[in-house]
Amino acid sequence: MSIILDRKHLEGFISDKELDALIPNIEKAHNDLEKRTGAGREYTGWTDLPGRIDPKMLDDLIKLGKEVRSYSDCIISIGIGGSYLGIRATVEYMRGGEIPIYYAGHNINADYLHKLLASLKDQRITVVVISKSGMTTEPAIAFRIIKKMLMEKYEGEELRKRIICVTDKSKGALRQIADAEGYKSFVIPDDIGGRFSVLTPVGLVPLALVGIDIKGLVEGAVEGQKVYSKMDLETNISYQYAAARYLLHKKGKDIEVTASFYDNMKYVIEWWKQLYGESEAKDGKGIFPASLILSTDLHSMGQLMQDGMRNVFETFIDIQSQKYSVIIPEDDKNLDDFNLVAGKDLDFVNKQAYKATAEAHFEGGVPNMTISLSQADPFHLGQLYYFYERTVAIAGYLEKVNPFNQPGVEAYKKKMFALLGRK
Repeated sequence: MSIILDRKHLEGFISDKELDALIPNIEKAHNDLEKRTGAGREYTGWTDLPGRIDPKMLDDLIKLGKEVRSYSDCIISIGIGGSYLGIRATVEYMRGGEIPIYYAGHNINADYLHKLLASLKDQRITVVVISKSGMTTEPAIAFRIIKKMLMEKYEGEELRKRIICVTDKSKGALRQIADAEGYKSFVIPDDIGGRFSVLTPVGLVPLALVGIDIKGLVEGAVEGQKVYSKMDLETNISYQYAAARYLLHKKGKDIEVTASFYDNMKYVIEWWKQLYGESEAKDGKGIFPASLILSTDLHSMGQLMQDGMRNVFETFIDIQSQKYSVIIPEDDKNLDDFNLVAGKDLDFVNKQAYKATAEAHFEGGVPNMTISLSQADPFHLGQLYYFYERTVAIAGYLEKVNPFNQPGVEAYKKKMFALLGRK
């Protein structure tokens, strides 16, 4: 059970000689990360997190999840950015949990929240609200509104058991609320930033509540930590990916399109976009992260990828085996001329579409790589999460930026708070 990186469609764009010449830079980045001597070192607790996760904590979360599901029809997860994307990515990758999960606090759209709450008015709801400070605009306002709805339905202990907080250990508005009201709460570590937090209680608590296999997810991340923490460019595909991206960027490839022929990868790629966009884009630097879900987007963006500006490279995510088999039937009249695939599994056609696209884009001047997962299970997703986290840390250090801060996001907040009247 492993993840494979195929770089054959980089031929002619970057060479082994160029990769080898980059080894000293990668070694420095590796050492800065491992020894915690690089920029942002106070937020590198994620590097060894998988191996530090207490099995008892996982057992307790699984037990809590079973208990909550016994009195809940659904979960509402309130959060934004790193307190939203990893949760949704995991649930949609697994094509759902044991009960439905809905999301709030990831936008400020009145119609969205109204329709969501109206659709759930007769449901037994448990809410998990995730915020380090408790003062982030979107989740703070959503929590106010949803809490009011819950207070109209429940009271006393029945209300208390239906609100779970994931927040700072000792400070912040949400911590004060949780302590004052007696809500069950979990701690967000101080040394792990939001976009790296999917394997902390930020992700593990709501995932356990809906019945996702969090043990499998963590086991995959442990494997990722084991294989992607080695300073060996020959075998460490995480560092190979970081090096290839760096070299392509230096040659004018300013946009990376991550694409998959599997729709359940959509929000995994959205999680990747935040991780890479916030980590790399500093000081006028950075690769723009974009996404496609194929073959759907071949019928809208395929022309651009094939014949547009050549400032783009592509990374495919492939899933080698599917859980279910769908066999294409034969048709006596064969008017559509597709009896040539009669008796074949639908995924066979999907795989040929991927191979054809990768080859056509390569021939059209778009260098591309493929990350292959054996199957869509929690283990491989946990491994993929760690793969991407490790890669972006090395990539940031190669670009000489701090991959663990995000000063740019404060600019709009200051202006918005001024407009709202906050001093």
